[in-house]
Amino acid sequence: MAFRRLCCALAAAFGLLAGLNPVTAHAQLVIDINKANRQPVPVAIPALNAPAGNTVGGDISRVVTGDLQRSGEFRPLDPNSFLERTLDVNVQPRFDDWKTIGAQALINGQVTVDADGRLHVDFRLWDIFQAQQLLGLQFTTTPENWRRVAHKIADAVYERLTGEKGYFDTRVVFVSESGPKTQRKKQLTIMDQDGANPSFLTNGSSDVMTPRFSSSSQEITYMALTESTSSIYLFNIETGRQETLGRFQGMVFAPRFSPDGSKVAYSMEQRGNSDIYVMDLRSRQTTRLTFDPSIDTSPSFSPDGKQIVFNSDRGGSPQLWMMNADGSGAHQLSFGGGRYTTPVWSPRGDYIAFTKQTGDQFHIGIMKPDGSDEHLLTSSFLDEGPSWAPNGRVLMYFREAPGTGPHLWTVDITGRAEQQAPYPGQASDPAWSPLLP
Repeated sequence: MAFRRLCCALAAAFGLLAGLNPVTAHAQLVIDINKANRQPVPVAIPALNAPAGNTVGGDISRVVTGDLQRSGEFRPLDPNSFLERTLDVNVQPRFDDWKTIGAQALINGQVTVDADGRLHVDFRLWDIFQAQQLLGLQFTTTPENWRRVAHKIADAVYERLTGEKGYFDTRVVFVSESGPKTQRKKQLTIMDQDGANPSFLTNGSSDVMTPRFSSSSQEITYMALTESTSSIYLFNIETGRQETLGRFQGMVFAPRFSPDGSKVAYSMEQRGNSDIYVMDLRSRQTTRLTFDPSIDTSPSFSPDGKQIVFNSDRGGSPQLWMMNADGSGAHQLSFGGGRYTTPVWSPRGDYIAFTKQTGDQFHIGIMKPDGSDEHLLTSSFLDEGPSWAPNGRVLMYFREAPGTGPHLWTVDITGRAEQQAPYPGQASDPAWSPLLP
């Protein structure tokens, strides 16, 4: 992969995390992302300096700006308000100029180009009110990877100021939909998390559903449906290799990887009853986990692989249930009114996201793994299919309004920053990748 040539090193400059004065560190700019009523931090992001005629500096700054703004934690300032117009990455900015326009943080940098065309990107993150540098990084890569550099800068800024891992250098796989509602063409599609570089992974000859990323590799599992059969596939994004998991005795659906990527759990329907199975991908040995005469589906492993949350109507209506990874110890998790479906465990292990229907409204919600602390984050005509960003702070799902097709949306775990994702077409069933290697 071309981007593996990218290298990242801390710049030898004052104000880095390891060198902070312990007396003043507490007063530095920090974003408490657990407060639901917090205000976005005003941040100035000028275009990075670049050689004359080269637009990559401005391009990188625009991508960084978009990433940080969509997170809901930052409010990029209008470049027309900037008082200091000429910035040198190796010289302190005029902090008073940035205070005057209300900036609390400043991101600046420069791009240089080697004789062989490689890019060197330096950037600095400044705390304006403390008048000190918080972070300095340098990246070296080939020109076609400039967008990934931008996402890595946004990740570094997000992590330094919030204490949480970034999630911008990632991709999303989803089902793109086209054509009339009764004859939808559904294709497996992948894009950068900011909507850039969308491309089809399947040709539309069969309907695809419920794609899911492995948390340990750039691999996808999904269901493909034809008029007579359903199949579960594995798709390696890096190599393009695609394979089926074999023939099944019934309708199969809702596949999902175990945390280490060695197994796939899925549901299989036979004679009107669906149960949960797990397949070892090395041996292709299959184990049945549920035996209840009800509909058991949508399995999702805990991050340590020891438990599985799933959807079942064995109590009379669709609710969330929990069991050990071997199928033992099944117990009901949700008891609220409404119908609970599509559970998915956070990569942090602290929450389970789900879809909930109450009356004529659908919601994306979260609860703790013991069933407590339920929160509904969204509400609309149809919200469904949550997927976690790899840092466990943001969810992507799809929303459909009456008379329209589905579109991708995001929301954070406090219910803030709810917004449509930057993909203009009709789309459903999103699945977020882990951070790219």
